[in-house]
Amino acid sequence: MNKIKVAHIVPMLSPGGAERVAVHIVRRLDRQRYEPVVISFTRRLGCDLDRMLEEAGVEVRYLGKRPGFDYRMYFRLHPVLRDCQPDIVHTHLHVLRYALPFLLLLKRVSLLHTVHNLAEREIEPRARWIQRYALNHGVVPVAVAKEVALSLERLYGIQRCRVISNGIPTDSYACPQTPRREWRTKERFGTDDILFVCVARFAPQKNHSLLLKAFAQGPASDPKAHLVLVGEGVLREQLEEQAKSLGLAGQVHFLGLRTDIPDVLGAMDVFVLSSDWEGNPLSVMEAMASGLPIVSTAAGGVADLVESGKQGLIVPLGDVQGFSGAMISLLRNQEARQRLGLAAARRARQSYDVSTMVRAYEELYDSVFHQSRHLKAESYLRESAITAEERVEIQSQ
Repeated sequence: MNKIKVAHIVPMLSPGGAERVAVHIVRRLDRQRYEPVVISFTRRLGCDLDRMLEEAGVEVRYLGKRPGFDYRMYFRLHPVLRDCQPDIVHTHLHVLRYALPFLLLLKRVSLLHTVHNLAEREIEPRARWIQRYALNHGVVPVAVAKEVALSLERLYGIQRCRVISNGIPTDSYACPQTPRREWRTKERFGTDDILFVCVARFAPQKNHSLLLKAFAQGPASDPKAHLVLVGEGVLREQLEEQAKSLGLAGQVHFLGLRTDIPDVLGAMDVFVLSSDWEGNPLSVMEAMASGLPIVSTAAGGVADLVESGKQGLIVPLGDVQGFSGAMISLLRNQEARQRLGLAAARRARQSYDVSTMVRAYEELYDSVFHQSRHLKAESYLRESAITAEERVEIQSQ
């Protein structure tokens, strides 16, 4: 049986959630049935995702895109797709604007696009007409959460969009390689410190400013409470200054980018996320799989991941006092932390494992591939019938 060739196109292989989802999919596809390839618009960045793909034996093509708009991508992508000859092209994030002209020419190819954030936030307004055209003319949209599907209906009029929730390798987070006490000793935290952690890039979307204010208003009054921030981004320097101005320099810790996230989460007590908007954040799933209770704003698909009062506490968007109160309640209640954390780990294992996500995408790949072959067969038969009729007419003249 011929394998189905699937090409995933991403802007870059960076530590972002969407890129990680694409890598999880291609690494776990059944190699007896699928032949995956990844196309990255940028050069190789040396991220852990590169290593993961190498270890899985997945071919990666790097196109060397420059920052900002780069017209060269129109000329570099086409020969790569022609060489790979994929049956299915699966795009992520904002690459569709570059890929669409050539994808429309590849009539034998099935086209999918996963929307990882609210549609209003996925791309800038001036480029939305391309997205609207693509998703209403043959490109199959996939939403990572119900809220994302609703946003596609609001913005593009797409009804009943398929929803496939993101997934993670839950075992990796349930069983960290570095024991909790060892990690804390190495990073100079006490065994009885209460550590709140946020794993997110320092960008406006994540609203770390709210998180710092909430921590300062309540939890910081306890000297054993610490806020651990993992990530990088354009707002880091500004947030470091804010932490100092709030008198939190000794209790807020910026760890930068880390490749040992399972070990980091395994040493924490509570996961916090103060975003203004989200799609279906992997960071929340990873924290849940690590057995951490969640404190988060009700951003995007977070409310689908976490049932408030069962696996964590959900507060309204922008509610500093509510966020601070939720943090204080878990700071003071060890039993609640343990109960919610156990429930979070159980929910992650049952619903958010990467195998569930990959199985859903495999079913979708099979569906669009066989539908495409059926349409091609019908087209061939119609053309053959027309040719036969014309031949009879010619012979009768």
